[in-house]
Amino acid sequence: MRWKRAIARTISEISALQRGQSAPRSGFRIMLYQAVGSPLSRDPYGISIKPELFERHMKILAQNTDAHLVPFADGCAVDSAFRVAVTFDDGYRDNLHTAAPVLLKFRIPFTVFVVSSFLKQQDSDYLTPSELRELAALPGATIGSHGATHLQLAKCDDATLWRELHESKCEIEDMLGVPVTGIAYPHGSVDLRVRDATARAGYLTGGCSRFDINDQSRDPLLLSRREVVAADSERTFLQKLYGAWDWYRWRMPDPARAE
Repeated sequence: MRWKRAIARTISEISALQRGQSAPRSGFRIMLYQAVGSPLSRDPYGISIKPELFERHMKILAQNTDAHLVPFADGCAVDSAFRVAVTFDDGYRDNLHTAAPVLLKFRIPFTVFVVSSFLKQQDSDYLTPSELRELAALPGATIGSHGATHLQLAKCDDATLWRELHESKCEIEDMLGVPVTGIAYPHGSVDLRVRDATARAGYLTGGCSRFDINDQSRDPLLLSRREVVAADSERTFLQKLYGAWDWYRWRMPDPARAE
């Protein structure tokens, strides 16, 4: 695993040198985080980032005059600005207690995608319903769905797929009393069948796990996102923000294209 990461970082360094360390002129970049500071029992990919590093990342965003910081749902605009959104998957408790204070400090809007069944299972890693309501009430915070039970949606039969999409949406809406119109596909598992079911369930925006920037022609239910992990220094964060890691898109087929 380490040698693969070393190769990826080397390629991205070369890409950064070729491109130059400057922001794109336009497009919608979505940064994907998961846990901030939680000592997860299983974390082979390093998804739990240290709080002090997360704060340095957010400071970079807040001070970046090239980037327009927007909510996930508002990124697909028709103007030519370079837009950036911050998102979180899974619904870890630290999103409220550790990440949110930093985001409020820098006035950065953010979206947290939660698994509805995780909210009720009394696992100390995840938000409770009352904590979710507290998080949703914060300035700049939006809550979205991450499925009912975190299944790979593209592998579900039609009935299971509908339950995952519809039940999670309804349960979160019942908890919060507001519409839920955004989803992040668990495991990045999405194809055109899942996309169409997502639209029928009433979602307006959907986040994938494919690494790329989104232009104005991108399907709002198939938005690419760029994962940020614990090993990402400020330099690597800037590279991911500006596109030096977009070559990594080859690892995952574009769900917008029929096979």
